[in-house]
Amino acid sequence: MIGDRLYARAREVIPGGVCASVRLNQALGKPVYVAEASGSRFTDVDGREYIDMCCSHGAALLGHGHPDVQAALAQAAEMGICCSFDTPHHTELAEMLCDMVPCAERVRFTNSGTEATLHALRLCRAYSGRDKILRFTGHFHGYHELIYIDGHPPAEQLDDPSAYIESAGIPEQMSRFVIALPFNDLGAVAEALAQHDDIGTIILEPVNYNSGCILPREGYLNGLRDLATEHGVVLFFDEIQSALKNSPGGAQEDFGVVPDICTMGKAVGGGVPLSVICGRAEIMDRFRPEGDVQHSGTFNAHLASILAGLALCRLVRQPGFYPSLRRKVTRFHEELDGILGHLGVPVAAPHHGARFGLLMGLDEPPANYRETLGHRRDIMLAFVRETFARGVYFADYGGGPCHHGFSAVHSDEDLSRVLEVMQDALSAVGEMFGRRS
Repeated sequence: MIGDRLYARAREVIPGGVCASVRLNQALGKPVYVAEASGSRFTDVDGREYIDMCCSHGAALLGHGHPDVQAALAQAAEMGICCSFDTPHHTELAEMLCDMVPCAERVRFTNSGTEATLHALRLCRAYSGRDKILRFTGHFHGYHELIYIDGHPPAEQLDDPSAYIESAGIPEQMSRFVIALPFNDLGAVAEALAQHDDIGTIILEPVNYNSGCILPREGYLNGLRDLATEHGVVLFFDEIQSALKNSPGGAQEDFGVVPDICTMGKAVGGGVPLSVICGRAEIMDRFRPEGDVQHSGTFNAHLASILAGLALCRLVRQPGFYPSLRRKVTRFHEELDGILGHLGVPVAAPHHGARFGLLMGLDEPPANYRETLGHRRDIMLAFVRETFARGVYFADYGGGPCHHGFSAVHSDEDLSRVLEVMQDALSAVGEMFGRRS
């Protein structure tokens, strides 16, 4: 197989044979190497076609190779790329985002979500004058030292008072700036704010996609808004994943709660690297050259990304875009719920917009990270193998609770086939629900 030979070659020159840790598909024991992709599908190097239910981890909201995005990249080439310059297109995209996103009075562009949260947290500290960050277990905010702490501790360490450092190489001393609490518990937040007057920022995924799409309880986000205002704390919505998945304004539009600052990413670049820091003018104007917080970089707001972002924003602002997407979401989840009920398997499938979770072994959607610990990784990996064998690709995420989804260009026929394959795959792994690995 070409893919197997390519994996052997890659391991000689790339650590683990992959350019990002999660690209080693643990369900398959190897990466999936893509030869080409178009719309809702991709073809691997061995010539097999798959319906894509990862969609670049949420970045490919328009599917792969959308013609408007391709035209944007061609326009960037025609303009000579001109890296490290601003253009009128940068201002146009910033204006568009300020019009779309409730909290956005000012905008700065970055490349990745990790880069966006790193610079945004530095900005929050400068503005608040306080160093500690209040975060929520199970939420993900990037791979940097400021916040890759206490996010996803294993079950045996969840109640350990010492911090869980999520990667070797992060100094333990960084953990003294992070306080981790359970999601959906306002009392815990109120208590922490009363005890720690050096908390300057509350950061969260308003929809916790990275633990299986955990939704905020009724009134929870409003309560956080009230507590942050009462204590003079910056409320930071990390919308890297939730941006554009259900509405132009993201989760803050969906739930009617406006943070002080937010980060957007994944879908905003139409599949091209682009993330955004948005927020109140009073906070954002602390960035240099207006203020005293450094944020710069050679590839910030690369012309190709800006033009792709403009193409994406123009498309999602068309009147029919979200009604069409929401119709697909409703239909898909009604039919999926019917399949789960018919099979009688304990699988929770919470969703918001075009992304959803699959929590194997859970009868009900979880309210926080602790409640995801009953998720069966062994069943998830087996499910991924079964769907892959039938021509539908789900990212495996090491079998852990995470998120999956489809694009605006997945057709009704695509989704019918996906549901058929999911039913067959769940039937194939059904006996595993009654036994432990």
